[in-house]
Amino acid sequence: MTELNQVVTKMVFENYKVEKYHDDHIQSTMPITVLVKDDEPKTDETETVEHNHTDKYNEWIGYDPLPSSLLFLAGDGLQVWSNDRIKSCMHRVVLKENKVRYSFGQFFWNKGDHPMQYKPIDLVEYFQYYYENMSTVGFDFSVKEYCGV
Repeated sequence: MTELNQVVTKMVFENYKVEKYHDDHIQSTMPITVLVKDDEPKTDETETVEHNHTDKYNEWIGYDPLPSSLLFLAGDGLQVWSNDRIKSCMHRVVLKENKVRYSFGQFFWNKGDHPMQYKPIDLVEYFQYYYENMSTVGFDFSVKEYCGV
């Protein structure tokens, strides 16, 4: 997954005409892999198991992946790195079968300083804050609220 992330990141850097910074950027990122368990729905109907979290057009785009699919989303780290030129995708999990679903998430976060629109951020501390305060900050909480200047 790390190698695939580097290829996708290189395409982003090439698109922004900053490919000469790609290798330095990759050296300054820290990958974190998380195993996610979504419990089976409590009803017989399709159920959203995760609340919306960080669509540009405020509408959902359906995606019915094959079991072996990989999906790349622009996350908060890319939003911070790009100084808001690339927005973090709001997304949610919808279970269509009455069974537990497992998935892996791999996050890459820059270990260095960030552009002026953000204060320096530690990914682990950000995730801990979000999950510990979800009930008070709400599901629309954004990385900008956490470390925006």
